[in-house]
Parts: sequence; C-alpha cells; structure tokens
Amino acid sequence: MSKIPYVRLIRKFAEETPQRTAIVCDDESITCEALEKRSNRLARAYAAQGVAEGDVVTVCLPNDAEYFYACVAIWKLGAIPNPLSTELPTTEFVAILAEAKPSLIVGVPTLPGYKTLPADYEPDESCSDDPLPEKISPHERAMTSGGSTGRPKLIIPANPALYDQQNPPQLFTPERAILVPGPLYHAGGYSTAWGGVFSGGCAVVMRRFDPEQCLHLIEKHRIDRVFFVPTMLNRIWRLPEKVRLGYDVSSLKFVASGGAPCPQWLFRAWIEWLGPERMFEGYGPSERIGRTFITGTEWLQHPGSVGKAMDGCKIRILDEHRKDVPVGTIGEIYMMPAAGTASTFIYRGAERRMTEDGWESVGDMGHLDSEGYLYIADRRTDMILCGGRNIFPAEIEAALNSHPAVKASVVVGLPDDDMGQKIHAIVENSKPVTEEALRQHLEHLLIRYKVPHSFEFVQIPLFNEAGKVCRSELRAERVSKRLLAINRMS
Repeated sequence: MSKIPYVRLIRKFAEETPQRTAIVCDDESITCEALEKRSNRLARAYAAQGVAEGDVVTVCLPNDAEYFYACVAIWKLGAIPNPLSTELPTTEFVAILAEAKPSLIVGVPTLPGYKTLPADYEPDESCSDDPLPEKISPHERAMTSGGSTGRPKLIIPANPALYDQQNPPQLFTPERAILVPGPLYHAGGYSTAWGGVFSGGCAVVMRRFDPEQCLHLIEKHRIDRVFFVPTMLNRIWRLPEKVRLGYDVSSLKFVASGGAPCPQWLFRAWIEWLGPERMFEGYGPSERIGRTFITGTEWLQHPGSVGKAMDGCKIRILDEHRKDVPVGTIGEIYMMPAAGTASTFIYRGAERRMTEDGWESVGDMGHLDSEGYLYIADRRTDMILCGGRNIFPAEIEAALNSHPAVKASVVVGLPDDDMGQKIHAIVENSKPVTEEALRQHLEHLLIRYKVPHSFEFVQIPLFNEAGKVCRSELRAERVSKRLLAINRMS
C-alpha cells in the first residue's frame, strides 16, 4: 500500500532522521523529533479537553511553529484541523464556527460557547511525549472558502489523512527546501507546507509575505520550489530592479503561480527573468473537482492559459442553460474528476453546483481553445453587466496593474439606472497618478466600453495576505455610500 497515514510518516521521520530540520519559521527550526514529541504532548492535552476521533478542531494560529504542532496533534487524535486566519472579522469568524462546530478552538483565549486554548498554551507535565495509538483522520482538513464573494463555506476534502508516497504532488521533492510565502490557513499555503514536510524535505515558512525578504530566504536556504499567488509575483516584480537582481535565485527549479489568474504581462515578465523551464501555472479549486497545469514553454505557445486537464479529469464550458458553448466562447467552467473517483469534498454552508450527470462548478468563468487549453476569465458572481455586455473585472485589473504606478486594483460594478451597472475601479497606487493617465494607459489595452467609468484611489491594502480580495464587501461599501449621498440630497 503506497498510502501512509500522516501520523505514521511523522513518527517514521522522527525515528529515522530525528535531528533533520523539517520546518523553518523565521529563526526557529523544528526537527523531526521535536515535531513528533511536542505533538504527542499536545494531542494528550487536546484529548483532555474532549477532542475525539472525527471532531473538527479550529486552529486560529499565525504562520509559526505552534501551527504545525497543533495540526499534527489533531491528526494523532483522528480529528480534523480547521485552519483559520487570525485576522477574520468577528461576524465571519462566528459564521464559520457555526458551520464547523469545533470541539476545541486553538489560538483563542476565551469564546463563549466553545472550549478554547490560547496561542501560547503549554501542556502540563502529565502530558507525555510517548507515541500514541495510531488513528487516521477521516478528512485531512476542513478549509474555508467563499469569504471573497459572499458567505463563507466549509470545504472538507473527502480523502482521509493519508500521504501517497508513490505519487507525490509534482511540486515536492525529498531533501530539498520549499518556500511557503503565503498564510497556512489558505489552501495553497497549507498544501505547500505539508507537502514539503511529508515529502521528506524542509518547509521554509514566512510569517508574513514581504517581497525582498522572500528573495533573501530563497538565497539563504537555496530554495528550489515555491508556490506564489499573482499578487506576490507582482510585488516581487515591482521591487527596484537593482534589489530584485541583487539576490541569487539560481537554486529555483519550479516557480508555480496559482490561486487566481496571473496577468499575461506579469507571467511573461517572470519567464523573461527566470526562463520558461522554471515557470509553471495551474488551476484547481479547493474542492478538488479537477485541475489543470501548464509549463512556461507551453504557455508561450498558449499565452494566458492555465493549461490542460490533469489526472484524468474532464472540462466542459457551459452557458447559463447548462448547454455546451462553442470553442473559444466564455462560459462557466464545469469539471469532472477521473472515472471511478469518489466524491472529492463535502460542503457545509453552501450547496454544490452540479449538473444532473455529475459535472460540477465553483462559479469560475473561462473558455477552452481548440487544443483543450483552459483560459480563466473571472468568477460568475464577479461579472459586470453593463449595457447588455458581460464584462470581467480580471481583464481590466490586469490592464490597470500593468501601469507602473499601480500597486493593486479591484474593479466592481455599481448600480446605474441607464446601463444597469457602471465599471468602478478602486486603485491602490504606489506613486502619484491621475485618472486621466490611467484612462490613456487603458485605451491602448482595452476596448473602449471596458474602460472604467470612475476611479477611486486608496492607500489601504486591497488584498489580504492570501492574495484574495473581498470584492463583495468593497462593492457593498460603495453602494451604501452612494445611497447615503442620494438620500442626503433628496
């Protein structure tokens, strides 16, 4: 059997290579032995709090050593870790807990109605670090999604906490260092970190993403693989050229982009910097209904694509009536896992979007070319209907972000009596820039009706540390302000 329980693998590493560094968080290193022993103590402490096999345990910890100890401890009890951001608004945090129903929350001092342990919790001496009877969590994790587009939902992968040693993910190689620049509560950060650990390598974890610090860590630890969201790629690229080229990144063999569509100009810039053989892009919802992958060399032949279907999954593009659309036509992306694959996830707090014959969608829009390469347009819920035309914010944002004064941008549709919706651009600028300058820039990149009708300049970050944006909240704030202004005038 090629699949081995997570907890057995952790114990195996502790026995065979006890002093090998498995995880680095800033200046703190975690050996295989330390990961095994402290997680055994924590598991006994969590059990004393009532955590049982199959329970969900919410982990509200930052990117640090305690996060890793906590997750392993939870798996040792046959329970399910539910990583959450430490910066969630109270309403969203409470909504997630209502769906997760955790038997314990780790990282929160007190919360009425729930058992909690603080982030600096230390088990007492009665909690031994001896091995525990092996248990296998029925679900490896319970992740959240949907906060950027509406009410959050819980996504619970159907697979148990087992690692496939014969078919490890392509990103991971034994005895090599992988960089984890993103938050561990996000699917990308979670998968990258644990993939590095379970493959027998070393996961180098950033507490918080910083573009220059990222390059420093790549040089220092001779990082050979890293997963970035496009926001991170953009911030590294925006560093002064002297700074960016001042670090030795020759150890990099695999630089992957995912989590959101990467603007063509940005991915091409990285290809020109590192070479196409080191650049990769992919697409795969947290629900694991399917995934795509493309190499940098392929990308140059199919610019903007996120690749072809992998692992036997299939892709269809359907219209609003769930009918297939012609090649090259934008529609909703539906995927189906390989034949014989069991259900890949369980939802809590949302309904599955599924056709009668088993094709599933998470609401993303895109098209296929004649060779089966997929191109992502945007989310169905983000689409702007302006004067009868379907407009996708991602295209406009990519054009805006190519301006040297733009650090980030978010495009939303605001109500309009005449056009239905008008295009509004919220711009986080890194240096002074005028609305007129941005209009002139966009006129060379977009058809006229896609140029925003209004611009707003802000100095607050538009994206969170996972590279995600709460578009629905930004839109609601602006609609509310507009209505308030109208009421004051009337």
